[in-house]
Amino acid sequence: MYRKELPVGDRVTKEPSTADDIGDQLSEYDSDSSNEEDSATHQEDAVEAVSSQYNVCFKQENAHEDSIWTVSWGTSDKDGTENIVTGAVDDMVKCWRWLVEDKLEPRFNFEGHQLGVVSVDINLTGTLAASSSLDSYIRVWDLESGKQLKAIDCGPVDTWTVAFSPDSRLIATGSHAGKISLIGVESGKKESALDTRGKFTMSIAYSPDGHYIACGAIDGIINIFDLTTGKLLHTLEGHAMPIRSLTFSPDSQLLITASDDNHIKMYDVQHANLAGTLSGHGSWVLGVSFCPDNTHFVSSSSDKTVKVWDAGSRQCVQTFYQHSDQVWGVKYNATGSKIVSVSDDKSIIVYNCPL
Repeated sequence: MYRKELPVGDRVTKEPSTADDIGDQLSEYDSDSSNEEDSATHQEDAVEAVSSQYNVCFKQENAHEDSIWTVSWGTSDKDGTENIVTGAVDDMVKCWRWLVEDKLEPRFNFEGHQLGVVSVDINLTGTLAASSSLDSYIRVWDLESGKQLKAIDCGPVDTWTVAFSPDSRLIATGSHAGKISLIGVESGKKESALDTRGKFTMSIAYSPDGHYIACGAIDGIINIFDLTTGKLLHTLEGHAMPIRSLTFSPDSQLLITASDDNHIKMYDVQHANLAGTLSGHGSWVLGVSFCPDNTHFVSSSSDKTVKVWDAGSRQCVQTFYQHSDQVWGVKYNATGSKIVSVSDDKSIIVYNCPL
């Protein structure tokens, strides 16, 4: 385990690593300005062409009675049913079916939480949902029958974000004490714990390959654990404010982090190097989700916008302005053809994405 000091930048930051790289960069600056203008024009044209293929597909107004804090999108491997699960301040977890006619149909209202729902997740096979609440309970729901399978008491204020392991065997949740609890889906009991030795863990994510867990704390510290050894692998200090959300790329090579410092950061997971700092949001970045294409990711913010980014160029390729209040959650569907977002404005919006 090692601790790495990382810069907080306003724009994309990528340092030249060798003398050749520096020379290359200097020669680029010396190139003909007309070439730069041509290149910039072509880049703008390309962004505009991509941007025109994004659009709003569907909007569900007043989906909950109060602010919607969290969302997940899953596809059942049994019958292909696409479910969107939302959690809100109204204590409700709702399951919606996404229809081929491009609209939402209410399926189940999951009742049981006594306080606002902080986090929801759907397992990889699309058959189970988990929810966590300010009431300190994690509840597991059957997305086929609509029944509650488990109610797990995590103790006073000791659960926040929930995330299924890729094999659906465990649910990981962060706590106010900084520990990550790994809870058995079948047993409903804590099977093990990972200690960050840090502050309140606000966000958590499994890598798709199942090798890592990353978590973000209220003080901006990010920890990455190696699950094969159970040891803390990296501690990253690139943000100085709460980490609201983080997401791995589908190939598990990159980690994207979202913070109250208005910035998004990209890290190389294996070496813990900062690959880029992306700015563009005008307020807290509340949610991030990687696209299954391994190229794009989406972010949502207190500035009421949803932004789609190209991870390779580190450029924003689309901004949606449809919400009227801060956007707490955002997720891709299984193919990357759609994005869903939820907001304090009580609405659910689904967007089309070019494939």
